[in-house]
Parts: sequence; C-alpha cells; structure tokens
Amino acid sequence: MDVITSGALASWLDRLAAESTLIAPRSVEGVLLYRPVTSSADIARDFTRPVLSIKEFFFPATERLLTIEKTGQTITLQQTLPEGKQVIFGVRPCDARGMKVMDALFIETSPADTYYASRRENTTLIGLACKEMGESCFCTSIGGTPDDHRDMDIMLTEVEGGYAVQAVTSKGKALLEGVPLQERPGHLPKQVITASFPFPETAYWPLRFNDAYWEQMSERCLSCRICAYVCPTCRCFDIRDEPLAVGKDQYERIRCWDSCAGEAYRRIAGGHNPRAAKGQRLRNRFFCKFYYYPQQYGPLACTGCGRCVDACPVNIDITEVMSHLAEVEA
Repeated sequence: MDVITSGALASWLDRLAAESTLIAPRSVEGVLLYRPVTSSADIARDFTRPVLSIKEFFFPATERLLTIEKTGQTITLQQTLPEGKQVIFGVRPCDARGMKVMDALFIETSPADTYYASRRENTTLIGLACKEMGESCFCTSIGGTPDDHRDMDIMLTEVEGGYAVQAVTSKGKALLEGVPLQERPGHLPKQVITASFPFPETAYWPLRFNDAYWEQMSERCLSCRICAYVCPTCRCFDIRDEPLAVGKDQYERIRCWDSCAGEAYRRIAGGHNPRAAKGQRLRNRFFCKFYYYPQQYGPLACTGCGRCVDACPVNIDITEVMSHLAEVEA
C-alpha cells in the first residue's frame, strides 16, 4: 500500500492551501466545522465528524444567483457564477455520500443546476476513513461503511506513522502528482463498526402514510428546522429578490436554505397550507428521505451521519423512527 508520512501530509496540505482554497475540519470557538484554512496547523485532528457537513461548500446556506438592474426601460441580468478551485480535506464517508445524493438532483436531472455543478467540477475531495463509528452514527444501516471510498477523489486511512493513500478518481490522481509516497507491505486497519439495524422496505412506506404514529411523534417537534440545516442531503430552498441599494433599481436574486419542517413551507397564495399540521410535515421529512427521493432520483436521501439525532432539541431520533416502522412491518 502507498503511505504518506504525517510530515509529508502537512507539507502537501500547506502547498494546497497556497495554490487553492483548502477547506478542512477546524475548531471555531469550540465548535468543529469544515472551514477554509491557511495551513495544516489550523486543521483539527482526532475527530469523528464536524457539526455541519461539506454541503454548504456546494450549496451555500445563502448565495447570490444574479443581479438585476433597471435603467429606463432596459433590464439587465448579470449571473454570478462561483469561481476558483477548492480542495476539501478530512471528508468523512457519510459527507461524501451526501454529495452523491445531491448530484442525483442537481446534476443528473436535466437541466443541471449551474451553480452546484460548477462547484462540484472545481472541487477535489480528500477523504479520511473513520476509525470507529460515533454514538449516533448509523451509516452501516443504509449501505455505508466508516472506510467507504466510493464517493471520494482520494481516500486516506490512518496507519502507523502516516496515512495509507488511495487515489479513487482521475482528479485525485492529478492532485497526488509529485507527492512523496512510500510503498509499504500490509493491509489497511479494520474499523470498529457498530451493529446495524433494519430499515423498512420501500414498498412498505405507502402503507404507513395515514399512521397515527406521525402525529404522536410530532407532539415533540418544535418546527425549528435544525434537522434539515445540519443534514448533508436536505436541499430545499427559497428564492427571493432583495434591493441592493436604497433608491436605486438594483436588486440581487438570492437562494437560501429552506425546510419542509417549517410551518409556512407549503403555504400558497391565498393562505392555504396542505401541510399545516406538524404531523404532516414530520411525515413528509421521513417519506422524502426514504420513499419519495429514491423513487424520483435513485439514492436514499440519508447518509447515516446522525447529525439530526445530535442536534434535535426534543430528541426526535431518526433511528428510533426507523426501528419502530421496521417492527410494525415485521
């Protein structure tokens, strides 16, 4: 196997930071997040996963799509496409899987989303295998593993004195050119894997649409939407035009994250809301991830990262919901 020493890795990351935007896990006021770094010294070590996924570097929480300017009877639209290359280091398999899920909608469905597709094309993912699964992680229950390299460009696995290196894509091979690697005998270490639990079959979901369980579970829900904001695959958004300057006919069209858990998400002109009840909105979140999205686009819209479990202030646990439905199915 090819191995890069810890010192060589630091030097390589320093070079990448000088040549492009390098994003990596770093501590921000005690909170672990993926953030731009200027050197390898800024990167956090020995972590399970950051609080937020890498999604925001492809699908920002708020982004300008274009500017609008009116001069007399002339209206000018100026698209603002993202520019520059970026490298994301320390990507966990669940987060890389999240981007694959997003690709199914934003790239593989015609027409492709220009903004998302541009960022994906200009980004290289350097993955880092998990040594063990966190307390709330359940990637193995949905087909993932802590060392899953499928959605990476480069995969690193910690070994004694450094990291085993696996170039997965041509983009990854290009990034590794000139990097000093050592050839060592041996095998990759085995990760500590938590036992998986069964998920309901796809065909089973329509049978549970009118189940009273959704209303019972929603009694806890605050409609705070944090589950969607920390999720690597939630992609609902709102678009609005905002003035750029007071007294001038200049505006910007911005896209912002939204969530089906929000009270006004489906409200239409005239005030009607087809999902006015919390139970209906909670049901939609689970149906979207495990039934609607797979039917429309292919992959499950969940990576098993467990962030929603950790973030929910009222302990609505996705694994609890799935286990309950699986038991009822049996």
